[in-house]
Amino acid sequence: MKEFVYNGQPSRVVFGPGSIAHLEREIDLLGAHRALVLSTPEQKHQAQMVADRLGSRVAGIFPHAVMHVPIETAREAREEARKLGADCAIAIGGGSTTGLGKAIAMESGMPILAIPTTYAGSEMTPIYGITEGGLKKTGRDSRVLPRTVIYDPDLTLTLPVSLSVTSGMNAIAHAAEGLYARDGNPVMDLMAEEGIRAIARALPALRERADNVDARGDALYGAWLCGSVLGNVGMALHHKLCHTLGGSFNLPHAEVHTVVLPHAIRFNAQAAPDAMARIERALGRDGVAAASGLYDLARANGAPFSLRDIGMKEADLNRAADIAVAAPYWNPRPFGPAEWPAIRQLLQDAYDGARPAQ
Repeated sequence: MKEFVYNGQPSRVVFGPGSIAHLEREIDLLGAHRALVLSTPEQKHQAQMVADRLGSRVAGIFPHAVMHVPIETAREAREEARKLGADCAIAIGGGSTTGLGKAIAMESGMPILAIPTTYAGSEMTPIYGITEGGLKKTGRDSRVLPRTVIYDPDLTLTLPVSLSVTSGMNAIAHAAEGLYARDGNPVMDLMAEEGIRAIARALPALRERADNVDARGDALYGAWLCGSVLGNVGMALHHKLCHTLGGSFNLPHAEVHTVVLPHAIRFNAQAAPDAMARIERALGRDGVAAASGLYDLARANGAPFSLRDIGMKEADLNRAADIAVAAPYWNPRPFGPAEWPAIRQLLQDAYDGARPAQ
């Protein structure tokens, strides 16, 4: 019998097609009156849609969220919120926008209402990340957990299939690592396996037809479950490597998760057999190892599968391995300085795009 501690996160979820219609009600429940709407430059039109809905209750729009939350952008957003007298932030978009909202909340305690349009899962976590001086620093703080999340599949219909696939693989990564987390528990195991299953079912359907609302719903449902896992238990090697590659080498967030995940899972396979069995069951491919199944799921649906393809330079692999082992996370298979050669080989395999061995 496994001993565990389970502590549910205090967030509210509103799920379903057309659920953006409940936005005003949800702001009322937060007790907020002046919302700062956040987005990336590319999603400014969606931020404007939110602002138009709310009318006089909008303090302003800040459409400058970028990957990995540079400290300079965080400072600019915090000052904008202060200047406009905002009392809540509405983050519409993916992990970059939610992360910017968290950077504001961490300093001000301002509540966040998240409207995810990707499958990143950040909206379900008290985890923040800020990049300064070429290094991405992460942490946990209850102040940054979005108070309310509105999941509306209709708002994801315009998400390109290529981004849907990499975003979905990013979500799967949260669940996969949650299955061997040191502080895991049976509730998270159930959510993780179901989350992987839902997204693995959704991605081929979306590749076949991008406007499949049921598949979009499955993907968001899976993202909610996988994000909840990320928010409740610790992550390990995979996330350390992705934070290193993203923060220090400016690689695209979802794509780097997609490429690295099969190789990190292969590294941990022998140390976490129960987790591997759950991943394999969720993927639904008898006789295919977890790492190979994840690689196949990504590649078969058009995702990048090598670090070379997403902008990594082979000459930087040694430095990436140095950073990763210098301050390692807990992992079922240790990866401190003594394991540098194994981590360096993992990165080489990811750079080459090799299919992990069964």
